[in-house]
Amino acid sequence: MRMAVLILALLLSACVTGERITDIAPGMTSEQVSKIIGRPDGFRGVSDYTIYTYTNRLISGWSWDRADYTFIFKDDKLVEYGPGEVREREVGGVQTIFLYEL
Repeated sequence: MRMAVLILALLLSACVTGERITDIAPGMTSEQVSKIIGRPDGFRGVSDYTIYTYTNRLISGWSWDRADYTFIFKDDKLVEYGPGEVREREVGGVQTIFLYEL
């Protein structure tokens, strides 16, 4: 029983990217963002900008919806961030996909 509760707590704490995103603010460094959200799934540099991408992350601990998140840094300071494509779990044979522009 104790082990089941521990596993459940770990799973729920790892599944709340969307809830942790409320702790993010413009001007933060890439290191600060990584400490809050975790290691990015990908990154690339374009001119003076560095772009971190987080893919297929759970939006909250109470939902199975998933989203991609993008964080854009200039001179290692966060200038823009937000969700990309949001995917909803298939329920009753119906797949719903929401798209958000950054």
